[in-house]
Amino acid sequence: KARRISELTRDISEIVDAEQSKLAELIAAGAKQAPAQTAQQTPTNLAFHPPCTLQHGQKVRGVTERVLRTAGFTLTPVPDSHLCCGSAGTYSVLQPEIANQLRDNKVAALESGKPQGIASSNIGCLSHIAGATQIPVRHWIEWLDLRLA
Repeated sequence: KARRISELTRDISEIVDAEQSKLAELIAAGAKQAPAQTAQQTPTNLAFHPPCTLQHGQKVRGVTERVLRTAGFTLTPVPDSHLCCGSAGTYSVLQPEIANQLRDNKVAALESGKPQGIASSNIGCLSHIAGATQIPVRHWIEWLDLRLA
């Protein structure tokens, strides 16, 4: 049963994938047609944190980044982007000192490219990172929604 559920489960990035979906055309068209007012209010430079759940658990790499670029975002470089932010489920609760050090390292890496916003796709990572930065942190699909609104 677990194998069947695993086979059916997809990350939203795989559904909205810029290389495999007609949605890519809609995203690109929507980003170009977004009202100037919305475009001015929505950051265009984002730092993306690929969470461990996506990279290691689901083995989905580079897809979200591709979708964001298609929508007109510029992704700032993030040194050691593959490293954990320290949230890791209950890790931040059970090992707070180590979790906070990992978070501080991750935030420094995310901020190093001077992004206007930070994106990720895991609520634990989003909450953990947001607690240590003044830069707006949102789920990447929220940034996409703002861009296309």
